[in-house]
Amino acid sequence: MSSTPHPAFDLSFRSYAEIGAPNRHDFVQLVLPLHGQLLLEIDGKQGKVDAQQGVVIPANTWHAQHSRVANHSIIVDVDAAAVEQGSWGRLLERPYAALGPGARKLIEYLGIMEGQQALTPAVIHGWTPLLLDTLLQTPPQVRSRLAALLARVQAEPGLPWSTLSMARFANLSVSRLHALFREEMDTSPHAWLQQQRIRRACDLLAGSDVSIAEIALAAGFSEQSALTRAMRDSIDATPAAYRRQRRENRSKTQ
Repeated sequence: MSSTPHPAFDLSFRSYAEIGAPNRHDFVQLVLPLHGQLLLEIDGKQGKVDAQQGVVIPANTWHAQHSRVANHSIIVDVDAAAVEQGSWGRLLERPYAALGPGARKLIEYLGIMEGQQALTPAVIHGWTPLLLDTLLQTPPQVRSRLAALLARVQAEPGLPWSTLSMARFANLSVSRLHALFREEMDTSPHAWLQQQRIRRACDLLAGSDVSIAEIALAAGFSEQSALTRAMRDSIDATPAAYRRQRRENRSKTQ
């Protein structure tokens, strides 16, 4: 496994219309269309990107982009120094990068998360290194796959996750998944999953009037009693007591 760290990054969503003044910046920028088409001019050379092709704009390079059709793109700004020092520098060798099935699915997934207003820092930080691995057309690094798994589970902990399904999602053996969780998180996959479900239940208890039974199911527990046992073991409070305490605290601060 490569020991090269993943570069620092920032992520946003943008749509373009008429061409603006050329600009440049001191970071590498990836433009990955969710839909539509963009026309670009990079250092005087023209090109286009769409659902099948993205572009990598080197740091300190004059560029401009515009479109005559409806469009929406993921923009990933990547620290230039980290890119140049690591294997990620290979991205700069071919500015227009074909978006294969793996990259396309990752792009579409992030678009879905944006549409559902479910883009958390965990989702973004899990998605980005896995995308970079995929764009390089190399097998995703193990820790990239783990980061993507963590982001996916945190986005929807109520799905019927199990240690086996988590291992399959990350394309790891169950034993390797257990080892990585111990190395990276000092816990087991099951214990970590349980905490994500409790966290989601607590968020719903504090921020909604949904019944406790419904919250238990939405958070991934088989029934209300399972949620009650889990919360007692974890935070020494029942769902009803937790909801009551949060409401009392909120009323005191109003």
